[in-house]
Amino acid sequence: MSTVCVFCGSSPGVRPSYRAAARALGERIAGNGHRLVYGGAGIGLMGEVADAALRAGGEVIGVVPTAIDLPEITHARLSALHRVGTMHQRKALMAELSDLVVTLPGGVGTLDEISEMLCWSQLGIHRKPLWLLDVDGYFQPLLGFFAHAVAEGFLDAAHLARLQVAAGVDELPLRRPAG
Repeated sequence: MSTVCVFCGSSPGVRPSYRAAARALGERIAGNGHRLVYGGAGIGLMGEVADAALRAGGEVIGVVPTAIDLPEITHARLSALHRVGTMHQRKALMAELSDLVVTLPGGVGTLDEISEMLCWSQLGIHRKPLWLLDVDGYFQPLLGFFAHAVAEGFLDAAHLARLQVAAGVDELPLRRPAG
């Protein structure tokens, strides 16, 4: 069984398609026999992906920093919950526990998470596959910035190529493990 790390917003966003993609991703992860590790919230897209994976019978692991470990935020029904001291420790533990990273729409925290994973990949700290789930073109401005960084000589195109883009959940490499 592999573990899929999902980064996403603790808000639902304005488009119903964001919530639908989060639910589809959670269902696909659990339905194909994978484990989910995510930020531990029961709200926003985080709650959607976790609830969908749990409804599909999946194992869901949350990682939450103590500063935001509040009853109105932290998911109450996870398979396991790790409480950590800082956001950095959260990212490090999520990376350690996972085999693959998928990023859904989100805000600054989500941008921080996928940026750090891309940086760690560039530095050789990990070789995990990195995916953006580009729901309704949400990540197009970010991809434009990355292309600009390549053109301006601040990002190597080979490093950027480690970040794959999927328009839909079916394009992600989340097949049922053999055996």
